[in-house]
Amino acid sequence: MTRNSKQHILTNQTYLLMEKVIETANLKKAIERVENNKGSAGVDNMQVKELRPYLNEHWNRIKQELLEGTYKPSPVRRVQIPKPDGGVRELGIPTVLDRFIQQAIQQVLTPIFEPTFSSCSYGFRPGKSARQAVYKAQGYIKSGKRIVVDIDLERFFDNVNHDSLMMKVTRVISDKRIHRIIRRYLQAGVMLNGCCVTTEEGTPQGGPISPLLSNIMLNDLDHELTRRGHSFVRYADDCNIYVSSKRAGQRVYASVSKFIKERLKLKVNEKKSAVDYPSSRKFLGFSFTYCREIKLRIAPKTKVKFKERIRMLTRRSWGISMKERLEKLNAYLLGWSGYFGIAQARNVFRELDEWIRRRLRMCFLKQWKRCKTKLANLVSLGIDQKWAGRIAFSRKQYWRLSNTPQIKKALGLAYWQEQGLVSLVNRCKDKLTPTSL
Repeated sequence: MTRNSKQHILTNQTYLLMEKVIETANLKKAIERVENNKGSAGVDNMQVKELRPYLNEHWNRIKQELLEGTYKPSPVRRVQIPKPDGGVRELGIPTVLDRFIQQAIQQVLTPIFEPTFSSCSYGFRPGKSARQAVYKAQGYIKSGKRIVVDIDLERFFDNVNHDSLMMKVTRVISDKRIHRIIRRYLQAGVMLNGCCVTTEEGTPQGGPISPLLSNIMLNDLDHELTRRGHSFVRYADDCNIYVSSKRAGQRVYASVSKFIKERLKLKVNEKKSAVDYPSSRKFLGFSFTYCREIKLRIAPKTKVKFKERIRMLTRRSWGISMKERLEKLNAYLLGWSGYFGIAQARNVFRELDEWIRRRLRMCFLKQWKRCKTKLANLVSLGIDQKWAGRIAFSRKQYWRLSNTPQIKKALGLAYWQEQGLVSLVNRCKDKLTPTSL
């Protein structure tokens, strides 16, 4: 069955989708998802905990507006998030009510669009993950495709053409009420300094429906790359194409960039895009190294970002107890290792473990402050009185003292294991690449 025939069958089944959106089971699932995600308030300052009482009072009116196609979303609240490599990422925070409605719509549309998506698209899809995307890329490199065409879309979420996106939605969805509400969400505007600024292009990055719309927008790119026989991996707006030579890569880059500009009406960021070796590029926080086999490694920028975060959690001027500090540190380490634990970089994890322990030893020395307190605590840790005195009354900086052999032994690996500090080496075991994805 061809792609067009699949879409024709789907279109005939999508006339009464709004009725599915407002079904009790779908709404219950949507409100639970919004509550679990928590999140900030929108322009109306309504908190997540206020949503259920509000719906109990106003749902009949909202339901009628959805069925009649007259519901009008509120503008989004603009929030700027600093990027690790400089600049800011602009998020649009919808109101809690709009997040609830978007979530309900997204839950109905996702099963309809999923069959039309490419198997090489991994971002924001059920059963797909960033880990699978990285493994897929590693498989392409192992097969001999040692050059990557790394295409970066310039401000993708801000530059999406509304008409082009809606055309792709209407190709599959027949319910005009769904068309109308999606367009209204796209054009709801942004609240800036008390004024609502209309949006003629772009999709707000921050709403539950935005990831689905991004996949719909880039689905034509996926199918075009498949039609041309390219080996590629796409995760949201991050697309990597793997080829055998730089000459082939330059040709692919030129032709695909032209397709993106002319057919999708999007912009390619030529400064960030490149044709290069995978070991020189970053993909979803990872990179690759050439040894006897192609191995996953932590990208240099990822390591820098990790250290910046650890420095914040172990800064000496933060006046919290060591117990509270370890709780916050462990929460971050568990999340980070849960994602980056697939990297085959035990030496890097060991080095980071040692560096974290040194940061914590520095915090202890700072907290003890007075020389007599330092002396007493060092002796209680089993350090000889003579050496404890030299360290306690030393004029050297805390960072330098934290690396002395005596303190390293007293506050070493065994001590921090007893305190419950998460170890990256223990969490991040070398893992074999799956044979099937």
